[in-house]
Amino acid sequence: MLKFRSFALKLALFATGLSGIVAEYILSTLATYFLGDSVFQWTMIVSIMLFAMGLGSRLSKYLKSNLLQKFIIIEFTLSILTSFSSLLAYTAAAYTVYTGMIIYTMSILIGILIGMEIPLVIRINREFENLRINVASVMEKDYYGSLLGGLFFAFVGLPYLGLTYTPFVLGAINFIVALGLFFLVRSHLKKKLRLGLTGFALATAMLLTIGVTFATPVILYGEQQRYKDKIVYEKQSRYQRIVITQWQNNFWLYINGNQQLSSLDEAMYHEPLVHPAMSLSKNPQHILVLGGGDGCAVREILKYPQVAHITLVDLDPAMTDLGLHHPILVNMNEGALRNPKVSIINKDGYNYLEQTEAYYDMILVDLPDPKTVELGRLYSYEFYKLCNRHLRPNGILITQAGSPYYATRAFLCIDKTMRKAGFNTQQLHNQVLTLGEWGWILGAKGTAGLDIKSTLQNMRFENVKTAWLNHEAMSLITSFGKNIYAFTADTVEVNTIHNPVLYQYYLKGNWDLY
Repeated sequence: MLKFRSFALKLALFATGLSGIVAEYILSTLATYFLGDSVFQWTMIVSIMLFAMGLGSRLSKYLKSNLLQKFIIIEFTLSILTSFSSLLAYTAAAYTVYTGMIIYTMSILIGILIGMEIPLVIRINREFENLRINVASVMEKDYYGSLLGGLFFAFVGLPYLGLTYTPFVLGAINFIVALGLFFLVRSHLKKKLRLGLTGFALATAMLLTIGVTFATPVILYGEQQRYKDKIVYEKQSRYQRIVITQWQNNFWLYINGNQQLSSLDEAMYHEPLVHPAMSLSKNPQHILVLGGGDGCAVREILKYPQVAHITLVDLDPAMTDLGLHHPILVNMNEGALRNPKVSIINKDGYNYLEQTEAYYDMILVDLPDPKTVELGRLYSYEFYKLCNRHLRPNGILITQAGSPYYATRAFLCIDKTMRKAGFNTQQLHNQVLTLGEWGWILGAKGTAGLDIKSTLQNMRFENVKTAWLNHEAMSLITSFGKNIYAFTADTVEVNTIHNPVLYQYYLKGNWDLY
């Protein structure tokens, strides 16, 4: 019986190790989604939770009696807190601007309770094993559980259960641990304590049942408050949160809360992205599109009959599935991703360029803004050198580059980085109604003597059907007027993988003007 109790304790710690690490990941993901800057938020949440765990370990020394019963109470409490972490964050977002404070407070509370677990189990287990074996076996089970928790979050929790139900899985784990230990020792408890724990267990079970039942509408309500228009589609994929909203007959696409396009004016974004580069290219037959899973850029490229093949590389299959099958995006992209000229590859764009042996006449980069280190890698010197290598002679590269006015230093940094990688560059911009002033950087390979600006301004697009772009517009999108900021290319550094300055330039932009 003693050996069985020891085994039960270690099994419980294995389960709570799994639950604890996933709780850290959930809170870090919530902080990133609501507060931005993934590197900062993951660093801070994990650091604060580890500090709180140390604090919990210290507090555990003041628990001197009935340790197993107190461990059970901690597990029931953790069950409630972890289960409702997402619901609390989304509810807070609907009513207050202090969502970050809620998330960080939960991190501290959950961290303290997790930190109390290991010291208590070691102390409880000392009657079954000597110190040397006790400490080693307890820590071992906790760390093994952490590995399984990480695998669960990466491959099951986030991609399939999302931030809605993954917390309840964790809560269920803590609840089952507590309940199992309670049944193991209930016959040895005094009647008053046994009744108290039974009531706590019933209350926890009731709360978890209510939470699971109403989780989806609560999350949707909190999510809806972040958008001014009605949400008609939302999905948490393995990589990002995708939302589509509707106002009258127009639709908006958001990734992680940031607008990607609107059917109201997406032509004012996609036409400058595609047509200047296609017209500058001598004979664009083989095109590589990185990102652009919505299919609108591919729609514009397909207007050129000489195009033989388009390779679209987008990391997230959830996004390309939308572009392929969702009626809103299929209608917007005119079924472009179903065209036999188009091949879709779900892979990281950087890794694709490292591994492919293909060469292209044009590379079009239509990725989210470089607001994280991960995205900044796809705007780096090393990335642009890869693009240069995979372009044929006189090949064209164009990338969306954020806003030249709201993120001026980031815009200039992308331009400088592309020039450092060997491209003859030209800045472009346009006033997109729903996005504000937006920009692109066009780069030509092996055309050092070419006056790209004059060539672009003489373009007429008479043989291409466009909704907005024409000869007159080309004079506008290539002209910037005087520099109203003190920022110049000399004030920014080249963005590299080992010196990722771009995302900081982006985050410290002039966004208050928007």
